[in-house]
Amino acid sequence: MKLKELGVKFDVALALLYGKEEANAIFLLAIEHYLKLNRSLYSLKKEYELADNELITFEFVIDQLIAGKPIQYILGETVFYGLTLKVTDAVLIPRPETEELVEWVIEKIKGSQPITILDIGTGSGCIAISLKKNLPNTNVFALDISAKALAIAKQNAALNEVEVSFIEQDILTSSSLHVTSSIIVSNPPYITQDEKAQMHENILANEPHLALFVSNENPLIFYEAIADFALINLKENGLLFFEINEHLGIATVNMLSGKGFNAIELRKDMQGKDRMICCSLN
Repeated sequence: MKLKELGVKFDVALALLYGKEEANAIFLLAIEHYLKLNRSLYSLKKEYELADNELITFEFVIDQLIAGKPIQYILGETVFYGLTLKVTDAVLIPRPETEELVEWVIEKIKGSQPITILDIGTGSGCIAISLKKNLPNTNVFALDISAKALAIAKQNAALNEVEVSFIEQDILTSSSLHVTSSIIVSNPPYITQDEKAQMHENILANEPHLALFVSNENPLIFYEAIADFALINLKENGLLFFEINEHLGIATVNMLSGKGFNAIELRKDMQGKDRMICCSLN
């Protein structure tokens, strides 16, 4: 089978599930991973004849995709803020809107004197590692309740040659750490049980629910806990950043205001959804 025919095979097999555009994007990710061919090289190599073992690999990938497994978990990696990160079903697949949160943090603090950053609910380590890579003078700590997630995050820190201090701890039962921070950033669980029914089946079947869902009755449970934690552990004039549920922007702002945070800024993501908050403590 020629490479161009493989592209058609991906399209036919996946277009109904993922849409034609995403099916093509998945195909390009797969050939870049397994054949080291980027989009430009693919256009020059369309007549390449696949070896039997290569064809077997791609047929396995298609079968896994049809079964609903995300391409990032199949490949075992993804790209976030220009960095390659390992991902398994122990961690969420980093999303583009989280890249926007990282960009906002960098905008706010670039050029500052060496400061300490704490990432709460680090998962794959995507936020902490991206910040350390782009702000090398900072001291970065990353906290998560999951030992399996932290094992992946540690691998990602080593892969990207950055030094991050990882802490296994439950933020819902933590009042303080041995460090105070100038920046606390978090993308905690925020999807309510009511919203669960609207999600794509491949997310529900593969990504860790511990990192995704909260109850309908207390959807801000993690935000309140992290805000209370920040009241004790955030330095004067420090900044608290959140990625948030698009439907709970005003509720999150009101909660933070009620706890004494100020200069609260609610920001939309590239899709026009309320997705990020920054506030200060002084």
